[in-house]
Amino acid sequence: MCLGVPGKVVEIYEENGIRMGKVDFGGVTKAVCLAYTPEVEVGDYTIIHVGFAITRLDEASAQESLRLIRELGALDEELGLAAGHDD
Repeated sequence: MCLGVPGKVVEIYEENGIRMGKVDFGGVTKAVCLAYTPEVEVGDYTIIHVGFAITRLDEASAQESLRLIRELGALDEELGLAAGHDD
C-alpha cells in the first residue's frame, strides 16, 4: 500500500541545497523533502507521500486522516516501521 500520510512539521532545514523538514506522525518523526511545498512552515500539517510533502492541510483533517489510517492498521507499514526502517 502507498498512502499519503499527514504529519506535523516540527523543524525545517536545508540539506545540500534542498528544503527538508522533520515531520511528526503522531509520535514517529521522519525526515522529508519540503521542496514542493514552499508555503509549509513549522507547525503546519502536510501530506507526505514516499518521503515528499505534497500539500498543506488543516489540523482537523490531518488528525482525522491519521485516525483512519491507524484504524486500518496501515500506519506502521506506511512509515516503514513494520520492516524495521526507522529514522
